[in-house]
Amino acid sequence: MQVVGNRSAVLLVREVFYGSTRFDSLVARVGVTEAVAARWLKELVEAGVLAKVPYREPGQRTRHEYTLTEAGHALMPVVLGLLEWGAAWAGTGGGPEVSHLGCGEPVHVAVRCAAGHDVAEDEVVVTGRRADAALS
Repeated sequence: MQVVGNRSAVLLVREVFYGSTRFDSLVARVGVTEAVAARWLKELVEAGVLAKVPYREPGQRTRHEYTLTEAGHALMPVVLGLLEWGAAWAGTGGGPEVSHLGCGEPVHVAVRCAAGHDVAEDEVVVTGRRADAALS
């Protein structure tokens, strides 16, 4: 939560998922100031969620774009879960529709065990020292 627990950080990651990779585009799409975007992009890079990749337009200075790392790609279910929750509960409406490229059907986030069973909320068991500390 320290890495992506901020609204701006989550929105920046979401926009990179959507395909925006350049600083100016990210600032405009997220609707934050350049200073806020720069701060959170730096933190996301330091945390290993995004990578900063140099590019250069002909006749221009070298700039950077942001791409998802393996850790960033692993956040996809979190981002999709927030989108799905927002559509159902936040009354935002008109959000993006997420579908499977292969068949066109809507994509939904699900909780499954390693054996492939769908797991209901009342069937989830949280154990271990780290889990106990996080719950207190």
